[in-house]
Amino acid sequence: MKIGILGYGNLGRGVEKAVLKNADVELVAIFTRRNPSDLKVNSKAQVVSVSEIEQWKDKIDVLILCGGSATDLPEQTPKYAKMFNVIDSFDTHAKIPEHFANVDKSAKETKHTAIISVG
Repeated sequence: MKIGILGYGNLGRGVEKAVLKNADVELVAIFTRRNPSDLKVNSKAQVVSVSEIEQWKDKIDVLILCGGSATDLPEQTPKYAKMFNVIDSFDTHAKIPEHFANVDKSAKETKHTAIISVG
């Protein structure tokens, strides 16, 4: 299974470590809003600007979204669920039903799988 990570803060680095411990998955790309050449990662994954993420639609089986629940995930998860199978860690409990509805609608439009609020 080919994995992509969006976001390389504490959560993204933790996901990278977990993925590297599993021989049946391959971390192929880490997407960032920062300058990719400034990012030092602990894997052989390619570091890519998030502006190029759409070019990876057929190269990634699962995109793990590692942004924040307050502002990143409500926008990113529905958007990227149209392109990829996604997993996020949305944890604003009062807004989970709304987030679920938005993500579910996007994923169903393109027959992708979306798993939210993992963690």
